[in-house]
Amino acid sequence: MKLKKLLAAGSLLTVVTLTLSACNSQKTPSSSHKPAAKQVLNWSLQTELATLDSVTVTESGSADMINNSMEGLFVLKHNKPTTGLATDTKVSNDGLTYTFTLRKRTKWSNGDPVTANDFVFAWQRLIDPKNGSLSAYMYSGIKNADDILAGKKSPKTLGIKALNDHKLVVTLDKPLPYLKLLLTDVSFFPQNQRAVEKFGKKYGTSSDTTVFNGPFLLKGWTGSNLNWKLVKNKNYWNKKHIKLDKINFKVDKSLTTAYDLYQADKVDFTHLSAEQAKQLAGQPGYRVLHRAQNTYLKFNEAKKEFQNKKIRQAISYALDRKQLADTVVGGGSIPLTNLVPKGVSTFKGKDFATWAKTKVGASYDPKLAHKLLKEGLTEIGEDHFEFTLLGQDTEISKKESEFIQSQIEQTLPEIKVQTNNVPIKNQIARGTKGDFDVALTGWLADIADPSNFLVILTKGNSNNMGKYDNPKYNALMQAAETTDAMNKDKRFADLIAAAKLLNEDQPVVPLIQAGTPEMLRPTVHGMVQNTAGLTENFRSVYITD
Repeated sequence: MKLKKLLAAGSLLTVVTLTLSACNSQKTPSSSHKPAAKQVLNWSLQTELATLDSVTVTESGSADMINNSMEGLFVLKHNKPTTGLATDTKVSNDGLTYTFTLRKRTKWSNGDPVTANDFVFAWQRLIDPKNGSLSAYMYSGIKNADDILAGKKSPKTLGIKALNDHKLVVTLDKPLPYLKLLLTDVSFFPQNQRAVEKFGKKYGTSSDTTVFNGPFLLKGWTGSNLNWKLVKNKNYWNKKHIKLDKINFKVDKSLTTAYDLYQADKVDFTHLSAEQAKQLAGQPGYRVLHRAQNTYLKFNEAKKEFQNKKIRQAISYALDRKQLADTVVGGGSIPLTNLVPKGVSTFKGKDFATWAKTKVGASYDPKLAHKLLKEGLTEIGEDHFEFTLLGQDTEISKKESEFIQSQIEQTLPEIKVQTNNVPIKNQIARGTKGDFDVALTGWLADIADPSNFLVILTKGNSNNMGKYDNPKYNALMQAAETTDAMNKDKRFADLIAAAKLLNEDQPVVPLIQAGTPEMLRPTVHGMVQNTAGLTENFRSVYITD
């Protein structure tokens, strides 16, 4: 899953840097290493594409494809907003009105010009409750967004207006000092109204039913196949700085297969398993990406067993996070002590995760787990139960699922666990419908701020699929976003208290913060991997001999 969250004013942003773990890290090529005549990159992925519709996208892999084939007002590069379609930005003295001047002579792949009205159409489409966008909540702070989501006002009243083809005005309910950074997200990209209306519900379900305005055009995706390509867009406004002619993508859910292809020079990039990372650390091309990302278990509280706090706590205490991080996932992964991973932000010189750490919740204590389970089962009038753990069908998710299944059944024999690993598109669809018992999932922040992780468990949030509802938690998050938003001390006190409350309630079970070990061929240069938000940016990539 990827996070799309609009920051409250006064929040603290800490940029997380990319960590490259390698004895032979990549270096800028010398002048003797000229760009190769054939600028074709071959890229291995673990998950399939789910959609190309920037309104309905919910996970990071699809968002990365949208980010490289489409473009908004700004482009995320090294965790900062850089030039996109906006050539000038003027902000009113009260910080509530932004006027953007758009780049002229930009085109969609169907030949239509890109205009300010394309932003108005896309934003109104996304905020419309009937379209069910899981990202709609992040518009909070834009004028009338909250009332639109509550069904009190029409999407047409959203604070966005096109003065002409190249002037766009955005009006806010409250100052959002990081608006430019937020506008790098695909949820704020424009859409071609003619194409969306032409294809209807099929828009974004294949490359043939989508139009593009970015540095590359996506081709060859039927909606279900496991390979496609990005081809240089000859009509892109900055095409002279795009060096790659083509990027071939291939989904390999087996990391063994993917690395075999890397060794055979058939792909230039692959993720690595824990075992592979141990063997390859220090080799040319080896690197580890540390993102603002977590992995956790999500309980469906519509189920009787998971309405009981002691049962949720018991499952959490039954899991050895250190063993999961060290032996199953590897690659520099570390155990989580709460939902917010390390390195997201600091407060008074100390990491937020340290502030929010508690003695209860995210720790390994088999005896306490057994005690709590016995008490919880008595409270619901049962002596045993079983549930299905819904994971993804990637190699690493399968290993994580098997580990969790084994630990729970060994520590808590009253619980039987079935595993069901499905394509990510199916997992998201089932989660949205509430068709799950427990889901093994994760969260990648768009903005390096604790609220990005904590807001997803507030009442009514579209990503709160387990239906957790604690009035005290909701009040803390509401205060952090409103009354305390401009006071850094009060805001962080609210967020720390909210994070500690999650550790007590355990509506989700924080597991690990994964380091992502990778192999990137040393002849590939200029690759940008952001650690918060949209990860892959291919705009600056080139290949040498």
